[in-house]
Formats: sequence, structure tokens, C-alpha cells
Amino acid sequence: MKWSWKLGCFAGIDVYVHATFFLLIGWVMLSHWLVSRNLAAALAGVAFVLAIFLCVLLHEFGHSLAARKYGIRTRQITLLPIGGVAHLERMPDNPWHELWVALAGPTVNVVIAVFLLFVHVAQADLYPLERLTVTAGPFLQRLMMVNVFLVGFNMLPAFPMDGGRVVRALLATRLEYTRATQIAAALGQAMALLFGFWGLFSNPFLLFIAFFVWIGAAAEASMAQIRSALGGIPVARAMLTNYEAVTPGEPLSRVVERILAGSQQDFPVVEDGHVVGVLPRHDLLLALAKHGQDATVSDVMRRDFQLVDPGEMLDAVFTRLQECDCHTMPVVRGNQLVGLLTSDNVGEFMMIQSALGGGRFRPSADLFPHSGPAA
Repeated sequence: MKWSWKLGCFAGIDVYVHATFFLLIGWVMLSHWLVSRNLAAALAGVAFVLAIFLCVLLHEFGHSLAARKYGIRTRQITLLPIGGVAHLERMPDNPWHELWVALAGPTVNVVIAVFLLFVHVAQADLYPLERLTVTAGPFLQRLMMVNVFLVGFNMLPAFPMDGGRVVRALLATRLEYTRATQIAAALGQAMALLFGFWGLFSNPFLLFIAFFVWIGAAAEASMAQIRSALGGIPVARAMLTNYEAVTPGEPLSRVVERILAGSQQDFPVVEDGHVVGVLPRHDLLLALAKHGQDATVSDVMRRDFQLVDPGEMLDAVFTRLQECDCHTMPVVRGNQLVGLLTSDNVGEFMMIQSALGGGRFRPSADLFPHSGPAA
């Protein structure tokens, strides 16, 4: 995610914080200062917010470690002002696995809340609950209350929040996955409307949550439709077969000529009949600005790339294409390059399939950001 900084790597998972998170910290500090005119109180307010987000981070690790149990890797966890996001490679295909992954996060908050309750009971230091608020009461007891709130809020059936994923998983045990996703997404968007309406008259922060829930539900529903439509179709039917390859020793000026002479944007790099790299247009433009046209392809090409077999199913490969930091995958049969698979031609394939099927489904442009005429 852009505008994010890495905090560290824990349990093999990179943790990032988004720039907007610091706006929240600044707002909390300023709010406490304006009320108390006391630096210690302002710092205490910031410390409480950081403690909350530590609990949020542990919540996301709950999802990530549960997903790892089912062989699903987490690319990273990002902390945002509205909470945390665990970027899983994919959601489990088995509905019961998805159910346990979705429940793992709130379970962590339950454990934290119960632990803090035991601490206070052991110390006989329980603050009257009727007087306990986010700003009034002992630090740890307020943190316990926040964890209880996090459990309740995350379990609301607002897909793609945890409660919504639980609903989708339970529906998917009885219904086809795409249909289950559509029902969960519709319920999530209805919840988003309620959040937005409530936020207009109470807390404007709910408007931001409503926006993200609405967009997230729509994107998940579209993605499920696309995967369903691509199911059972081999890569060979959608891959680009009219393409040009370049060699490692070619100057970038030759590649520029090929781009200007045709419509191809990314190039496979082939040496002695083997694919040894990929040269994306974005990397080419950066290299031209930095090194000029005399640099060679080998100086710029990506050596870390993914290969695809023409017999693989498009739905699985599409997921990989969305998850990797790439726009093009070389298609190889044995050791022979036979085609290219790009976000553009998958999008075009979907639109053609939609037209042939009477326009029943048109993929969202947001899912194919590179599709369409090149700028």
C-alpha cells in the first residue's frame, strides 16, 4: 500500500503503518491538549490509542496465523486510522476454513479482555462500570472495554468485516460461493447505509467506515463473480500470442522503438530460448529517465517473476496476477515461451465473454486498472 512505512517483521509477517495513522495520533494529542492544557494528559491519550492499536495488530495476527494453518500466506499487515488490514494472499476455498480465519481475530480480543478482567479481579481494583468510559477510569480497564467493543463491532454482519465474512462462510456451506458472496455483500452495503445515516447525526467517523465497507463489499462481490466466470477456462484461451520478446543485451532505445511501433507495453526477456526476465513499461520509463536509452535490457529487467503454464485455470492465475507486483506473466510450455498473460487481456477476455453471453456480466474497471487505451 502506498504511503506506508515498515515497522518491522514479526512471525514472518511485515507490519506497516499508513501515513494517515499519524494524523489520528496528532488529532488525539491536540484534542487532549485543548481540554487539559497538560502535556502529560496529551501523552497519556496518545499512549492509550497506541495500546488500542497494539490490540488491533494482535487481532490481525490472529487472522494471519489462522490463515497460515491452512497454507495461506499473509503478505503484510497495515495499520490505518480506522483499524488494521491483513493482506492475505487469498481467502480459504473451504467455507469452514474461512469461518475459522474470520473468527480468529475477534477471538484474540476476547482473550485480551478476559486476561485484563482477571488482572483487575485479582487486584480487587474494578472501577464502577457505570462510570467507565474511553477517557475515564483505569488505563487497563478502559483497554478491556475497548477490546469488548472491538469484538462486538467486528462481528457486525457488515461484509467484508469479520462478521460479514462469517455470514458468507456459513452461506457458502449451503449455497454456491458467488451467490453467498453476493448476499453477504448486499447485507454489508445495507449496513454501510446504516453506518452512514447514523454518522450524519452522531459520529462523522462512521461515514468513513461506511465508505470503506460499501467499496469493499462491492469489490469482493465483483471479484467473486470474475473468479466464477473464469473457472474451468485454461490460460491458453485468454493468453496473448501475438507478442515480441527482447534479449538482455538490447539497448533500451530498441525497446522504445518497439513500444512506439505497436501496442505491447511489457516484454519478456529471452536468452537461449529461455525466459530470463520481464521488462515492464513502468520500469523502462524509470530507467530511461535515470540512465538514458543506452542502458541495456539486462540493467533494467526484473529477474523475479512468475511463469504460467497454458493448462492452468484462469481463475487461479487471475488471483496470482492480482496479488503479485506485476502486470504481465510469461506463459511457458516446458521451457518454451508460448504467450503472455496480462491484466489487460484478461479484462478484454472477460468483456468478450460478457458480450457473447448477452452482457450479463461486465467486470469492474477497478479490478483491471491497466485495461483500456494506454495513456
